[in-house]
Amino acid sequence: MPSLEQRNLAPDRTATVTSSPAGAKTWNARAFTAVENVVYVGLGLVLAGSAFGILVASVFDFVQSVVAGAPRFIVLLDRMLLVLLVLELLYTVRVSFQSHALLPEPFLLVGLISAVRRVLVLTAEFGESPEKTAVAVQYFSMEIAVLTALILALAISLALLRRRRASTDPQPA
Repeated sequence: MPSLEQRNLAPDRTATVTSSPAGAKTWNARAFTAVENVVYVGLGLVLAGSAFGILVASVFDFVQSVVAGAPRFIVLLDRMLLVLLVLELLYTVRVSFQSHALLPEPFLLVGLISAVRRVLVLTAEFGESPEKTAVAVQYFSMEIAVLTALILALAISLALLRRRRASTDPQPA
């Protein structure tokens, strides 16, 4: 049986690659990257299927409500904005897949779309609501105020990120 030193010097260097710390780190990094890629692809497929399913169901429900004589525009608006949100999440997954890094900008965009979606739906629902009691107006006003502050914070964060990125990118000569 060859000694450990003879095995490390053998022409077949399999033993040295897998037993060296650098080789093990490289193998682990490749394995984790492969797993990460599989998860990203799976997540992307689920999000794409969800967006398509929501879109088809929304169109079907809207056509049924129009045929019934009571079109539900608020529900359609809510679902279309939900599809847009899911597509933005899909974009976030794609960016993360391509760069193998979590970048803050796509997540801020998802948050911004979510907050705007809620403002639009909340405003439309409140406009359609027959009861506008003082308590209902107070809750509506508080939620709109919080959402407005959130939208401003997200928009300012996006602007600052883009400004920082523009200042660090090399300028063409």
